[in-house]
Amino acid sequence: MKKYPRVGKYKVKNKEKYVGNLHECKHRSSWEHVYMKYLDNNPFVLEWGSETIKIPYYNPVEKRSRRYLVDFYASVRDKNSRVQKYIIEIKPSNQCFPPKQPKRKTKAFKEAIMAYMVNQSKWKAASKYAEKRDWRFIIITEKELGIK
Repeated sequence: MKKYPRVGKYKVKNKEKYVGNLHECKHRSSWEHVYMKYLDNNPFVLEWGSETIKIPYYNPVEKRSRRYLVDFYASVRDKNSRVQKYIIEIKPSNQCFPPKQPKRKTKAFKEAIMAYMVNQSKWKAASKYAEKRDWRFIIITEKELGIK
């Protein structure tokens, strides 16, 4: 597989499809970069944006309200010519499930539990946000991206 920079700016090719500031199209991982290329070049994607949607959520670790910047927004025409809108999060599959309990509780395990709790809270808020608009919230992992 081709190597992509982990963090950087993506140069949008199909500018008419991009919603948001073209100068602020940043990826925070190589996986996000791969997905940006997919959205930009897929003829069924009508429009897309990166970190254009902010969703309020309650952070259970900090015990306060925060804003969640979802990785992507996309409007897609399916094979039946119906249009569906999505908000999309790119995450490693191991962050989608509770971490496995080690024999002794380490700092890394506690941090993983807290990250999992925060992600669950964000994703619950994103699901409600999408549902209210008749959109879909999806999480894409390395499995869907075809990355091992």
